[in-house]
Amino acid sequence: MSKIRVALIEDHDLTRVGIKTALLQKDEIEVVGEAATAADGMKMLKTLHPDIAIIDIGLPDKDGIELTREVKSTASQESLETKVLILTLRDNKEAVLAAFAAGADSYCMKDIGFDNLLEAVRVTYNGNSWIDPAIARIVLQQAQQNPSKPEVPSVDSKGFPLKQDQSENEEIIDPYTLTERELEVLQLIVEGCSNALIAERLYITVGTVKTHVRNILNKLCADDRTQAAVRALRSGLVG
Repeated sequence: MSKIRVALIEDHDLTRVGIKTALLQKDEIEVVGEAATAADGMKMLKTLHPDIAIIDIGLPDKDGIELTREVKSTASQESLETKVLILTLRDNKEAVLAAFAAGADSYCMKDIGFDNLLEAVRVTYNGNSWIDPAIARIVLQQAQQNPSKPEVPSVDSKGFPLKQDQSENEEIIDPYTLTERELEVLQLIVEGCSNALIAERLYITVGTVKTHVRNILNKLCADDRTQAAVRALRSGLVG
């Protein structure tokens, strides 16, 4: 099986090393190159043609959003297939929507857990969008306000967001299907909390959290935490 070839463009050394270490935990992923600036990153991408470029939004010489636009433009002209996963500390509406308008395939916060990062890479590689649950609300609101806007990505079953025809026909979820504790856990999932953090905030064990998460996924007919977060937000189960 061919490996997922990933290139990192991140100016903070410790962050870059941490991401690389996380990715190399899986044999299916190969980190083919690293760069600390947009200029060096673009040269690297043109040479290595990775499957995915993980790009920091706050590069020193050029905004990561502008670099994403350049990468996508070059990919279109040269028939390349490099997908872009934006990595950022910014969770404001302008940054999120600008990233997708520039052609970003996925969007992660820098405090993302290793397991979620690996899942984001897999989902992006498979041609789907992965959006950090902590910022899903922003894209949902934009999709609802401007359903015809091309920069608002569509949602599929593996990650946020959903396709437009699915979102229009999705049934409203009865909040009474979830227990009060499950709703509390679901709220924290939407906020992007890990199982360990949920356990800490609710004063329960990680094992109990996993049980609640499994029950939530079953009741919402969701494949993963991201899809559960999207359905919860769309149906109004959480705010």
